Amino acid sequence: MRRARLLSTAIVAATIIGPTATAADAKPPQPIRFATFNASLNRNAAGLLHTQLTSATSGGPVDPQLATILQIVEINDPDVLLINEFDTGDDGDMQGVTAMFAALAGYEYYFSAPSNTGVPSGFDLNNNGVIGGPDDAYGFGAFPGQFGLAVFSKYPIDIDAVRTFQTFLWKDMPDALLPVNPDGSSWYSPEELDVLRLSSKSHWDVPIEVGHGKVVHFLVSHPTPPVFDGAEDRNGRRNFDEIRFWADYVRPNASRYIYDDAGVSGGLHPGASFVIAGDQNSDPLDGDSVPGAIQQLLDNPRINTKFTPNSAGAAEAAVLQGGANSAHLSDPQFDTADFADSTPGNLRADYVLPSKNLRIVDGAVFWPAQGEPGSELTGTFPFPSSDHRLVRIDVLVPGA
Repeated sequence: MRRARLLSTAIVAATIIGPTATAADAKPPQPIRFATFNASLNRNAAGLLHTQLTSATSGGPVDPQLATILQIVEINDPDVLLINEFDTGDDGDMQGVTAMFAALAGYEYYFSAPSNTGVPSGFDLNNNGVIGGPDDAYGFGAFPGQFGLAVFSKYPIDIDAVRTFQTFLWKDMPDALLPVNPDGSSWYSPEELDVLRLSSKSHWDVPIEVGHGKVVHFLVSHPTPPVFDGAEDRNGRRNFDEIRFWADYVRPNASRYIYDDAGVSGGLHPGASFVIAGDQNSDPLDGDSVPGAIQQLLDNPRINTKFTPNSAGAAEAAVLQGGANSAHLSDPQFDTADFADSTPGNLRADYVLPSKNLRIVDGAVFWPAQGEPGSELTGTFPFPSSDHRLVRIDVLVPGA
């Protein structure tokens, strides 16, 4: 599916798929590129991203940061892409925002759905004595859909088979790491636990039809960062369990408790192909996440971790920036996010993890070293694009 693109700031026409090849001209299977990118396309006001995309698609001025994000997508050319921190807005804005970005980036197929971010819970979830504001929403956000997510694909998406888990309750996860006060009592009241959702944004199972009847389930999410809380570590614990959700979902014996927004129970079918993608906000050895959080995926028997995407720019940045990076235990070439040098330093936060029945043939973190082509797109703080880097892998799907 590698193909040339027009410039990022132009609207790209939908791809027209030709007739099925015959046995005589059949070609070897082509790798399919899956990518995740926390693109920082979040804005501080509802509707602002919609306005910027409308301008870009109608020939008006293009927001510089949006243009840079589009260039990075163009260079890496993913076949299937998750964008984190994408302001979907409310239901009225969601399809328009997603469709406009798809047109600008050259994707025929796209999917988005409501996010828990900015949706008022009606409770004082941070226990500060006041109800309301971003920290009392089901997921942190100043307005519905802020910091949302969207999927873009060059392959058809089976929309009717998509499963979303926006409303799954945290308390319904067996042995959930629900936060407690120093005296051992629950941080959340029984009434809060009856409505509190696990996902800080949402978890989606998006089936991608990759050809010849083959489907790869694109399992996407964006767990909350394990910071901005207190000794109860409510965000760290939620991050752990948001990551655990996919670890359980891909293992039939562990997923019986799961139910989706349509009320259908259970996880992924045995033997199904999948790719887990997203900003997981958890480094294997460094940062503030609960120990073992990301290992729930990295050590999962159904997940292929034989190859770790890397970059020369990440290794270089750790040396040049120093600070907390100097004491890190994780190999800096695998970092995907350029965070503050004082704390936590640069981390591996973003992941694209395929099932073991998919063979990885290539992959990378888009973080060019200084002076290399594209390094001006990632840059240093204040970043021209995002503090996260696009992560991609190329996989072969048997029979596709």
